[in-house]
Amino acid sequence: MGSDDFTAALTRAGRYDGAAIAAAEALLAKVEETGLETIRMVFADQHGILRGKMIVARALASAFTSGIGVPSTLLLKDTSHRTVFPVWSAGVSVADQPFGGAGDVILWPDPARFFPLPWSPHSAILLCDVCQRSGAPVSFSSGAVLADAVGKLEGAGYRALFGLEVEFQVFERLDPALTHAQATMPGAPVQTRNLTQGYQYLTETRYAEVEGLLDHLRRMAEGLGLRPRSMEIEMGPSQFEFTFDPSDPQVQADRFVLFRTMVKEVCHTRGLHASFMAKPNLPNAAANGWHIHQSLQDARTGRPLFRPEADGALTQAASGWIAGLLKHAAASCLLTNPTVNGYKRFAPFQLAPNSVQWGADNRGAMLRALLAPGDDASRVENRVADTTANPHYAFAAQILSGLSGIEAGEPAPRPSETPYTEAGTPLPRSLIAAVEAFEGSAFYRKALGEGVVDYLVTLKRAEWDRYLMTVSDWEHQEYFGLF
Repeated sequence: MGSDDFTAALTRAGRYDGAAIAAAEALLAKVEETGLETIRMVFADQHGILRGKMIVARALASAFTSGIGVPSTLLLKDTSHRTVFPVWSAGVSVADQPFGGAGDVILWPDPARFFPLPWSPHSAILLCDVCQRSGAPVSFSSGAVLADAVGKLEGAGYRALFGLEVEFQVFERLDPALTHAQATMPGAPVQTRNLTQGYQYLTETRYAEVEGLLDHLRRMAEGLGLRPRSMEIEMGPSQFEFTFDPSDPQVQADRFVLFRTMVKEVCHTRGLHASFMAKPNLPNAAANGWHIHQSLQDARTGRPLFRPEADGALTQAASGWIAGLLKHAAASCLLTNPTVNGYKRFAPFQLAPNSVQWGADNRGAMLRALLAPGDDASRVENRVADTTANPHYAFAAQILSGLSGIEAGEPAPRPSETPYTEAGTPLPRSLIAAVEAFEGSAFYRKALGEGVVDYLVTLKRAEWDRYLMTVSDWEHQEYFGLF
């Protein structure tokens, strides 16, 4: 297809404005010039997992003009990869959009979100938006939910900056669990052992033990353009943390899913297993948190709105944002802590929150306010989330709840100095408690829409029901010999 034909076809497709058409043309030329062989056309699904299709480079032009069809059931699966909506029933719809018969949705590539893969130099990832065949967006897709939240924030005159602190573990892979009996749904966990003994937090010698791995992950992250800022030895065995330069929520959401994907893929090629599970069931393993740093700017002037004045008092924006995050914290947990396992991380005196409170530079509080007069980087750190979250949904929760506090003029309550011993509203103790808080939230039903809330509740109730019907090791030990 010639350049003029490609431009005409893009125009007929009606998906791209002039700037995006120019970017698509430039990208097509770049792919041809660099000799890339394959393009991974993917989107972040409801769990923040990248899904899609691999195409040969010469098919990229038609992907821009016609999109790529993928089964709509990719949007309807729980964490076991089971489709939990009745797609074979007549007239089935999700959020008022038809999904019967496991038909296709369409991935439309975004030329601004193209990432050549430094660990697979013949290939690249091209992030896509997911739409119905009609061209209408899938309203409950995580990208659409975040875009809507950002739009509301910008409409109110604000721009957000978010920062990432991501904890994870990397283990030596001893047994890949590839026997036929282990090919279950979900698959049997691989068998592992530690790379480091742990419990020497931020020590130089522990870093030196795994410098080769961490250097490699850093270089791959830099090659992807993810802007890593620090690489750290965390508290637990084989546990690490990467932080990233602050950026807008949509860029950071892409960085998170790309980083999680990169770490798992790169480690696999080295005979290692990387896990972002919140609290692995391994002896002496530590829990993995994800700390979401967030601040606001005036969209017109760029003035930082969380920076205190000389007296150190909370600004009106910071006070309202904190109040909103606290008010909707329980319901937001479904978006920041979306798994059964994540609620086993909420334990006192473990550097993870267990109640809905905020404190000034206090790592035991749910919200840690890092606010100082004259500091343009003044921000609020939400320590509730874990690294299984879909960042698009999690960031949307921060934006919508924080903005609601500002718009309502709600003041932040008194900060806590001893959050583990002061009486505070407990965070949900289980996934089902979070599901029920989210399902019953009039705020989220209005902010996200009834269909989006019901969609996420259906997915997570299916996950919870499978968990309830599984006989655990605890039950077997407790009752098998007693009765």
